[in-house]
Amino acid sequence: MVPDTPPVQEPFPISHVAGRYLLFDPPTVAHARRTHNVIGVLVGTIPNLSQQNVFLGIPLELQPEEARVLVEQGHAYIVDDAAIHREGFLEMSREDRLAYLRDLDEKGAEMSREVVRRANERSEQVLREKGLRPSKKGTESTSNDAGSSLFDGDEPPVPAVKAPEKKLEPTYITPTTSYPPLSKPQPSHALGLPEVPKSFPLFRYLHTKGYFMMPGLRFGCHYSVYPGDPLRFHSHFLATGLGWDEEFDLLDIVGGGRLGTGVKKAYLIGGEEKGGKQVADTSALPAPSWNPALRPNKEERKKAHVEVEPVRAFSVEWAGL
Repeated sequence: MVPDTPPVQEPFPISHVAGRYLLFDPPTVAHARRTHNVIGVLVGTIPNLSQQNVFLGIPLELQPEEARVLVEQGHAYIVDDAAIHREGFLEMSREDRLAYLRDLDEKGAEMSREVVRRANERSEQVLREKGLRPSKKGTESTSNDAGSSLFDGDEPPVPAVKAPEKKLEPTYITPTTSYPPLSKPQPSHALGLPEVPKSFPLFRYLHTKGYFMMPGLRFGCHYSVYPGDPLRFHSHFLATGLGWDEEFDLLDIVGGGRLGTGVKKAYLIGGEEKGGKQVADTSALPAPSWNPALRPNKEERKKAHVEVEPVRAFSVEWAGL
């Protein structure tokens, strides 16, 4: 049974490291995906299989658009991870450091003992299956019938085979997050809004409609747009964001439409209409969800009423006439 994890407190910090926006806390990663339709890309390697890139783990790298949407909605804030760590560890006392290291050593020793115990259990099981150790049932029956066995036919005793003892090797733990020992950075240390590409208005528009978005590089577009979690749905659109007055080649539209139709999707282009009629933006609300408990109420909708430039989107399909 999976243990219950404490709920994620908002706003939560997004680490800014070398120009990238990262989440290191697994509950926060799950919360962002489940509640705010933010997927990101796992970029961390597995310690035991560091040379492969098929199965990746934390940290989760967010697109600048995803980080900005979370910050604008008030669900997260961005912190300079290097500065926070430098300041936090310099202010940490020597006693706190030693206590934290002892705690890691104790956890590593406990893991080592558990590894040795499981290895010994497997060795005993193999010896029993090969007949080199008496089974538990056989031992019980022998002790119960000790009197009658004196007059029965003698059976050859099972040779005693001693399993090799497993050496207790230390296990070194690499923490996946710095909180603890450091305290969680406060919003007062937050950085400004992330810089985003010109396709951000289209991203924000689709996000408010409840869509999930992943990088669309494999299809030559900005985003692959999913109607639900990509673990359950295929993408419906290949989206490309353009400026409202930006010129584009008609062959790009034809190529995008043919490509989208060939992979059973629609090619979608859109942009922010400058000087258009102001519309109510609901980006300060959680993304639409199938779970009624996560849907905003009327009071939350009133608070989230913000006037933004309208976004228009058009989908293109290749009819093959």
